[in-house]
Amino acid sequence: MALFNELFAKANNGRFILRFDDTDSARSTAEFARAIEVDLDWLGIRPDAIFRQSARASDYEAAAAKLRQTDRLYPCYETAEELEKRRKMQQARGLPPVYDRAALRLTPEERKNYEQAGRRPHWRFKLAPGVISWNDLIRGPTQIDCAALSDPVLIREDGSFLYTLPSVVDDIDMQITHVIRGEDHVTNTAVQLQIFSSLSPHAPAPIFAHHNLLISASGEGLSKRTGSLSISSLREEGYEAMAVAALATLTGSSDNVHAVRDLGHLAQTFDLAHVSRNPARFDPHDLETLTHRTLALLEFDDVRERLAVLEIVGHKAEPLWRAARGNLMRFDEIKKWWRVIDAEIAPVHEDADFLKQAAKLLPAEPWDEQSWAAWTQEIKSVTGRKGKALFHPLRLALTGEESGPELALLLPLIGRSTALNRLIN
Repeated sequence: MALFNELFAKANNGRFILRFDDTDSARSTAEFARAIEVDLDWLGIRPDAIFRQSARASDYEAAAAKLRQTDRLYPCYETAEELEKRRKMQQARGLPPVYDRAALRLTPEERKNYEQAGRRPHWRFKLAPGVISWNDLIRGPTQIDCAALSDPVLIREDGSFLYTLPSVVDDIDMQITHVIRGEDHVTNTAVQLQIFSSLSPHAPAPIFAHHNLLISASGEGLSKRTGSLSISSLREEGYEAMAVAALATLTGSSDNVHAVRDLGHLAQTFDLAHVSRNPARFDPHDLETLTHRTLALLEFDDVRERLAVLEIVGHKAEPLWRAARGNLMRFDEIKKWWRVIDAEIAPVHEDADFLKQAAKLLPAEPWDEQSWAAWTQEIKSVTGRKGKALFHPLRLALTGEESGPELALLLPLIGRSTALNRLIN
């Protein structure tokens, strides 16, 4: 959801606002909020503004007072157990489990008795009858018949707000033009459009888009609460952020999933009209190849700071990245190739006599990317070897690995002294 909003903002020269719906103090902690900010930052999302609903309680109280004055917000005294029993009775009679507005029929005396008994009311928004319609940027023309909905609870018994009312108040105050969220919020949108018109009848409501939801490769939903395929877990497994962003955004759309360098490149082709209404299967196995392709696209400036964290610095850092990036499945694999060019390794001697001959033919420095071709051509002329019989023993001796980056690029970084030592020792 954050990616869709960020990319839409980028593509339309807009501003992306990060808003923490943290009015539920039991479920909203500074730790959770910080984790969200860390995840978004890793994905390259830089919000233009950050707000916390917990700091705006007075604004929501004012909005609630306005709704009470217009008889759109009313107190209810049923307990959760009583409401559940009532829903089951309605279902048993073949009726939809819609709240019957029993609280509206309470007399002042009955309300007083409930309160004297220690019950504190929760507050519901009285929905107006009729059909709410809007043109959804993904779903197209969308209609919700409010007669099929229960009057939503806006304020809990403890006086705290559910996100439904605060989000509308924030949208009005912050002049939000577009809201992009999951299709599980379609019904909420109908409710919030009614609240919006009640609080600000002359201001234009935001334009809504409801995107498809991600499901696992096996077809199960991805739960926010269980941490299934969480951003932090994908990060810890070494997948590239832009691979995660591309897969999450392009899966379930008419666009082919492809590697991108950054969100700016992804935004250039992002289009809500390409998003399917069907659930999108997010298979983490697809991240293997996509991470590899993403790393191959990254320029040195894209990874300079990350390389410095691994203590890969100096004049060899950039040419090493150019040489090795196409061979990496995970970013930290670059450490192996840094050791190959800048540390002691265990060379593998497949054919000691051949390697001694090759050592005698090592050209003098300085070396460049043509030195490998000149050296191996000389070895071929002297020994008659070619193909794997020529190149494989040299790779094993120089790198200790069966495969890897082009030796034409690695050889100048290894240097003549180190190469000679690995060939004969």
